[in-house]
Amino acid sequence: VLKDGQPITGPGPDRGIVFQSYSLMPWLSVRENIALAVDQVFASEPTSRRAERVAHYIAMVGLSAAADKKPAQLSGGMRQRVSVARALATNPDVLLMDEPLSALDALTRANLQDEIVRIWSEDHKTVLLITNDVDEALMMADRIIPLETGPRARLGPSFTVDVRSEEHTSELQSLGYISY
Repeated sequence: VLKDGQPITGPGPDRGIVFQSYSLMPWLSVRENIALAVDQVFASEPTSRRAERVAHYIAMVGLSAAADKKPAQLSGGMRQRVSVARALATNPDVLLMDEPLSALDALTRANLQDEIVRIWSEDHKTVLLITNDVDEALMMADRIIPLETGPRARLGPSFTVDVRSEEHTSELQSLGYISY
């Protein structure tokens, strides 16, 4: 994998990751979980600036009232919003999301889909979302690259998502990526 023409050989602050599981430190509060990443990436910034950055992203995901709560005191959707805030707070060029909503109930999932789309539009990040949910991909993406089925699976043709047209949906269905 290349980024800006250079091979990626390890983790870096230019790539934020949101996993399927929340990957939060259970002994740290919402604020402390986000500060853990911010303090690592922005160690040279003054403490007050790092605290402002953390507060900004806590507010962005709507968790200001829960900033001092531990993960066990949060719902699944709130935990995932902490993960999104932590990833965005490091100001990555690219946000990688690996089925971040798959463990959530349908209502929480739908609400968080809307929240993530709103956050993306505010923060203007490039996002790579991995999902098995075609409806989620159609709702959240501006482009879909399906994975072909089979033991030698490859990336399929890229589709631009245009919610004003159902052409892309029927094209995905004709190729077997959607079945009703």
